[in-house]
Amino acid sequence: MWVSKLKNMRWSAMVLGTANSLVLILGIYFLVLAFPSCDRGLLVMLVAVPFLAALRIATMVKTGSAQQATAKTVLEESPADVLEDASRPETRVRYKNWLWWTRFATVITVLQFVGASSLLFSMVNYMIYSQNKASSYCVLVATSSNILWKQQLLIFFVITVCLAALLQCLAGSNVLKWRSFYATQDDAWKAHYREVFDHGIREALCCMGRVKYLSVLEEDEVFSVARLLGDLVAYRAAGTGHLKLMAGLALLRNQSHSPKSFDECMETPEEKIREAADLHKFAEAAYTGPLLDFGRHPFLFPCAWLYRQGILTPWTRNRLPKLDGDNWWRGHAAAFLKYVKLSPEVLRQGRVNQAKCRAAYFVIVLHHLRSVVIAVRGTETPEDLITDSLCRECRLSAEDLDGLINSCLLQRDVKESLMSFPHHAHSGIVEAARDLFMQIEGSDSSGLLSSLLGAGCECEGYSIRIVGHSLGGAIGALLGLRLYHRYPSLHVYTYGPLPCVDSVVANACSEFITSIVYNNEFSARLSVGSLLRLQGAAIMAMSKDTEADSAMILRLARHFLNVSKHQKDRTQVKDPASDAISGAITAEKRSHQICGPQFDIKASEEQDEGFLACKDARTGETDFGADNDQFTNPFASDAIANHDPVSEFMESVPRSDSVSPTDPPEMYLPGLVIHIVAQPRNFDMPIWKGWGVHEKTKSHKAYIADRESFKDMIVSPSMFLDHLPWRCHDAMLKLLQARS
Repeated sequence: MWVSKLKNMRWSAMVLGTANSLVLILGIYFLVLAFPSCDRGLLVMLVAVPFLAALRIATMVKTGSAQQATAKTVLEESPADVLEDASRPETRVRYKNWLWWTRFATVITVLQFVGASSLLFSMVNYMIYSQNKASSYCVLVATSSNILWKQQLLIFFVITVCLAALLQCLAGSNVLKWRSFYATQDDAWKAHYREVFDHGIREALCCMGRVKYLSVLEEDEVFSVARLLGDLVAYRAAGTGHLKLMAGLALLRNQSHSPKSFDECMETPEEKIREAADLHKFAEAAYTGPLLDFGRHPFLFPCAWLYRQGILTPWTRNRLPKLDGDNWWRGHAAAFLKYVKLSPEVLRQGRVNQAKCRAAYFVIVLHHLRSVVIAVRGTETPEDLITDSLCRECRLSAEDLDGLINSCLLQRDVKESLMSFPHHAHSGIVEAARDLFMQIEGSDSSGLLSSLLGAGCECEGYSIRIVGHSLGGAIGALLGLRLYHRYPSLHVYTYGPLPCVDSVVANACSEFITSIVYNNEFSARLSVGSLLRLQGAAIMAMSKDTEADSAMILRLARHFLNVSKHQKDRTQVKDPASDAISGAITAEKRSHQICGPQFDIKASEEQDEGFLACKDARTGETDFGADNDQFTNPFASDAIANHDPVSEFMESVPRSDSVSPTDPPEMYLPGLVIHIVAQPRNFDMPIWKGWGVHEKTKSHKAYIADRESFKDMIVSPSMFLDHLPWRCHDAMLKLLQARS
């Protein structure tokens, strides 16, 4: 019994327990020696250090008990409970109990670190400056006496106190190994990390001033995000740690990729780039918070933001329009107008409030261009991050596609493909687009747009342009799907949008939506499917690295192959009755199954589980040996017993262009996709051009790209920097300059 409990403990916990026990025993011994004569300050230190050590030991016991209770509660959940969250209240109470004990242990760790530092400082200070060394009962007399073992024991005590405090800062608060409970059960890991992310996100939002999230008990958007993140880290079931996954991502980043050839791609017409460049400033100006200025002015961004907000010119407040959610000095309206350099009367309506799935937007009227521009803000607040993270697919209704279905400009075959429901889209973006539609148009066409563009109104005959960067671009695209048949002159320009619709809808809106992607920016490739494939690619990159943990890779490959065998056997013999009973449960699991060896063989024999095969993020650039899309059975009778499981696994992985029925619906960029690519400079010196003459290629090129090429993430040093809005704008300006 005790042996099994010791196996469940972390090595760091055992070392810390031993160190704190030594500190407690030695501290009491030296306290007894020093009590009659030492000064009060040193006595306080000698009392505090062993007391904190004893408190730490007791806290470790309580933390371990709470951790064990939490793990057992998670393991008692059935797969149906995990999906339906029937037993979540008990799990949440257990997790909170464990969490508070870990927080208390963290406080003790800080106090121990302070106590160790104070004790060391007091002893050194006493040895250097104290003149009273005659007391035979003071503990420090041992350092000046001739008793060698007392000197060594005192030095050992001080070193143990300091090392215990330092190790506790590095080792963390966990006492037991989660893997000793969860093993390879991916459902347990998902439920565990679901609670970890749920509490972590709520506490982070509370620190940002959103206290209301901390007291929510029912399921909300935060819980949905936490559940998705819990699914994405289910690779822990296969023994792949977070650091190992990061190492695989680093290998992907360091691996050299041959540049993709764009010889067969069509270059973008200049008028498309010109109008997109002219309208980009409105999408960028929609970031009226400090985020835009923080990127442009890393050191002086508070001054730049206050200047844009107009706080230095309060007398202009009454001339500015009043927006929903704006501050009392109407700073967001001032910031938007100051950036686009327009007068206040052009801004007709807007909203900047902070709420879940509620987009910030600005509606302006440009009479000189005979156009109404709707600028939708991208991700800037924590609520926007929640909207981004609600990326599970949802079904689009007929109202969501009203602008496409009822449009007289679409071809018949396109309309027929749209009528074949269901169609899927990014759930958070769909909800935000629905709310934005009600804000500016309304269900009965009595909103702002109708009052501006209706017959006999101020802007009759004007065109509509919807622009947005990142999240704002995706919301604008979904908004355009509803407005297109009412306003045929509408066009949407999105810059670095999120994949938000399925392939049928994405192709159908190519006439009036243009998505512009700059270089390797991550947002245009960010979806549940791309993250799953990225995890698989990272693990495969580790398997090809000679310095990787070979034992982990072998175990990983065997897990994959066992699941492949089970999946293949299960698809050959399928029970319709059991499928009908468990269909409602397994459909959700299949759509969110993590890419990686996460499974419980016992559980998979009892229920119908799907498995999403890993796919290489570098499409077509790596040869996996086998050219088929089916899993192989390495345990068949004709299989060679001593085959390397890693090689067999690499051969059994399907390519990224293969589609499985168990895969979640793939999300794509909407409309016509324009890819702006940075071109390397060529400094070759041809002989016929003479010495000193350099041929320099254009710095950027724009191509009409295939949206299929944005299904997978590209891990590169510039994947996040390329998403900055001004990089795309500068690239478009350079394109126009080069073409002129």
